[in-house]
Amino acid sequence: MSKYLLKIEKKNLDWPLLDPCNCYQSKIKEIMKYIQIPVLSLILVFFTSCGGQNKANLSKENSKSETTNVVTSPSSYEQYVYTKYTYADAIGKRLIIQNSFPRGGLKYTDPKGNVYIYAIFWTRIINETPRPFELAIDFPVDSFELPSSAGSYYRIFLPADTMTHEKEDLFNYGLPVAASLDNALQKAPSLKRTIYPGDSGTFYVVALTHRAVNGTLRTGLSLKGQDLFYRINDKEIYCGKINAEKLILQKETKSDI
Repeated sequence: MSKYLLKIEKKNLDWPLLDPCNCYQSKIKEIMKYIQIPVLSLILVFFTSCGGQNKANLSKENSKSETTNVVTSPSSYEQYVYTKYTYADAIGKRLIIQNSFPRGGLKYTDPKGNVYIYAIFWTRIINETPRPFELAIDFPVDSFELPSSAGSYYRIFLPADTMTHEKEDLFNYGLPVAASLDNALQKAPSLKRTIYPGDSGTFYVVALTHRAVNGTLRTGLSLKGQDLFYRINDKEIYCGKINAEKLILQKETKSDI
């Protein structure tokens, strides 16, 4: 086959290929018989390759479209967070404090027959540092007045019930108010907890009053050095300590509805 192909190339195809009387016609037919097979094979390979490439490209395009159409939703609890304080150490490891919006606003009657209006909050502390934090909270036993709401006195309580993500959508954040407050009223409003690296701790905070404020009630725990402060509207009270050395406030975010 290669011999005849070389002859065709050297002659520059000067043979009268269409002349039936040509003495080389039989040889040409023999050559063409061998040429058709590789040419046909090349055509099949070409179209098969193109088809495969088109399929690959189509697959890539579909994959790209599906990826760009994915919508990343925020964490489920973010919608309940009123304030978020992010503290960081020298190498960027963070301690995050999240404070919720209130639930409740209904009446609670204690075992002695005293009637209160309650508001339920939660606070979550997230430890992204490599060391554990010892949290110690002690709220005042006595009630205190809010400067912007004369005559509105509040007391703070820390129910022993465990707050979890699963309770965020529930009525009163899943806190059984009567049973929890009946128990909490008999104890000092204090909390001690260890928050280990890569872990978080969430706890309830309940504010009781005989006279609600005019407007909204907002609260939140924050850190100044190693001291903890709790704010209720425009009233800030010292409430404890955490062994968070050399943490600097990196970011404070607040949302409202």
